[in-house]
Amino acid sequence: MDIFFWVVLGFLALLAVIDLFVGVSNDAVNFLNSAVGSRIAPFKVILTVAGVGVLLGATFSGGMMGIARSGVFHPAMFSFSDVIAIYFAVMVTDVILLNAFNRMGLPTSTTVSIVFELLGAGAGMAANRLIGMGEGLSALGDYLNSGKAFGMISAILVSVVVAFVAGALVQWVTRLVFSFRYDLIFRKLGGIYGGFSLAMIFYFLVMKGAKGASFMTPEVLEFFRVNGSMVVLGIFVVCSILLQIGMMLFHLNVFRLVILAGTFALAFAFAGNDLVNFVGVPIAALDAAHIFEAAGGADPSGFMMGGLAEAIPAPGLLLLLSGVVMVATLFLSKSARKVIETSVNLSASSNGTREKFGATPLGRAVVRGSMALGDLIHAFVPAGIQRGINRRFEPKVFEKGEEALPFDYIRASLNLIVSAILIASATSLKLPLSTTYVTFMVAMGSSFADRAWDRETAVYRVSGVITVISGWFVTAFSAFIAAAVMVSIVNLGGFAAYLVLMALVLFIIFKTNVKSSREKEMDREVVALSGPDGIRTKLEKSIPANFGRSADLFALTVDSFLSDNLPGLKKAVNLASEQRDRISDDRALYYAMPADTEGYDSADSKYFYYRSCTGMKEAASSLIRTVSLARDHVANRHRIFSGDLATELQAVAHDLVALKQPLEKAVRHGDKSEFQLKLHALNERIDRIQETVLGDREHFGLSLRGAELYMNFLQFLREILGRYTVVTGLESRLTGREKTERAAGPSRAAAG
Repeated sequence: MDIFFWVVLGFLALLAVIDLFVGVSNDAVNFLNSAVGSRIAPFKVILTVAGVGVLLGATFSGGMMGIARSGVFHPAMFSFSDVIAIYFAVMVTDVILLNAFNRMGLPTSTTVSIVFELLGAGAGMAANRLIGMGEGLSALGDYLNSGKAFGMISAILVSVVVAFVAGALVQWVTRLVFSFRYDLIFRKLGGIYGGFSLAMIFYFLVMKGAKGASFMTPEVLEFFRVNGSMVVLGIFVVCSILLQIGMMLFHLNVFRLVILAGTFALAFAFAGNDLVNFVGVPIAALDAAHIFEAAGGADPSGFMMGGLAEAIPAPGLLLLLSGVVMVATLFLSKSARKVIETSVNLSASSNGTREKFGATPLGRAVVRGSMALGDLIHAFVPAGIQRGINRRFEPKVFEKGEEALPFDYIRASLNLIVSAILIASATSLKLPLSTTYVTFMVAMGSSFADRAWDRETAVYRVSGVITVISGWFVTAFSAFIAAAVMVSIVNLGGFAAYLVLMALVLFIIFKTNVKSSREKEMDREVVALSGPDGIRTKLEKSIPANFGRSADLFALTVDSFLSDNLPGLKKAVNLASEQRDRISDDRALYYAMPADTEGYDSADSKYFYYRSCTGMKEAASSLIRTVSLARDHVANRHRIFSGDLATELQAVAHDLVALKQPLEKAVRHGDKSEFQLKLHALNERIDRIQETVLGDREHFGLSLRGAELYMNFLQFLREILGRYTVVTGLESRLTGREKTERAAGPSRAAAG
């Protein structure tokens, strides 16, 4: 075989390792969400349990590997060089797409990605071949296993609805039985609940999740097929008795056992069911190389790959190595924790903190429609029944100092059980069901039934779910198109195209996975903001810097506007948006500050920090509005200010920039005299300009639209001056408190 093909195979092996890292970062949420959200055990313990499940699942995997070889396209219709090009395009597309979603912190479906990439690459190569032979695309279906592919896709789409409804229904019934104050009744029924849960997990893990494993011989499968019901019933009875005894005599935490067992089972199934998404393509490419090598000197462009349709055992060593990489990713990946945070936040019961997603029109419409439907149902349900149901769903009242979990043990365990049953059913049908779809939608359904989506959070949670699901559809479309384009580029460009795409994908991987300097800076700042001293130091740097950037951007806006420079105004809008995002990131550090900071005024210090960042963010938002109005004015080709209007506007912009140094001196050295003097002078000048312009608008030749824009410029100046006057005052109060504390320290010690 030509050395070129070995180079491509080596690159695919490298991408397989990267894809494992990226894919596990994305899919770790599937089996860690419930355990992390319920905080049933320390995070490292949860990772260890999941890691063992992943390693065993990967080692015994192999039943699904045939999907990459012949599950989506007919390999007998393609030559060896065609198949290598298809697999190369699929892997390049897959790594780039999953990197993009991980950077956004969105859980997406690796199953959808790989299926649509194989479908797109196969269709692209077939289209190229048909066009090259002068034939129409009507024969495209002969090259693709479209029936099986769309069967898998249909199952995935149906699972969205089924998983949400199942999660909501099971959670609602269970909560009706146990309520949020489940301690008393659980002492009586906990053994039965745990026994049922473990029986379902066993059914999922052994009879379905491991069905394709090497140790599941035909004899073992036949035994379970005949005696499966009795085995599950026996496990239920035995576990129920043992768990009830353990609760009564040893205070056994049944939930910990159930949730950790469910985590292990889902991790095992994930590795067995989804490993094909990460290494199935490179292994299929290796199988193709072995088949081609066995032919002995065949033409790569003429040797057809019908041998890939045969059953080929997966190499056990490669599966084991894949499991090791997956386990390492669980412990090392920052992206995995970011995706887990997204899923946990969307299904959390608590509210009052930042929501990850903003409200969308569709989200608002869904919430309004759901509320209207709820009102209709309430009209037909007797009031007494409603009161009884509502009492079962009253949230637990936490005592002082007791921390509320994102969701409790009941919901965490049910998320695992329902997900396990649904995934088990799909696996038994040989469908590579998306574990992301199932586990995510079950979690959303159970949180909905648990009334975690109240009027304060519902629109954000619904919008978040819509955003994530939309991302899945975008994944499918993008994967199909991108893979088809990639395979066409390779087919037309040959060796040079391979090299260019190799360099491109390595560059993208490096850029998207190396932590930015801003992220590193924020990580350091979270550690530094552990008390009043750290907060004061942070504000001393950020207040002058943010004011300076805003003043410079306003000056840029004025100059670009007066010179009728639309590109300059578009640039100013982007820079202003980045400025606000930067301040938003700084304010978000408030939520990461330790709750037990030392110092008697630590709570006040954090409060001052939050108010200061809020003031700066509002000033930045006002700047965005002002710059956007100026941009639209120029884009619509309205008249630009001239004469005295332009001169005065430039002058006040210059005066705002001139405030940078006095403000920095006021914040860092406590000398406010120059700042207050120039601030007062600028405010008076703004008043004078406004009075003059409004007093004789026609004299300046201003239309109503032009006058409104001019007043918006002046209003922004008032806004930023007012906001930063308050911010500098807050910083002064914080500094004054700390000086008092440090001065009082020795005397207090002496008095003690």
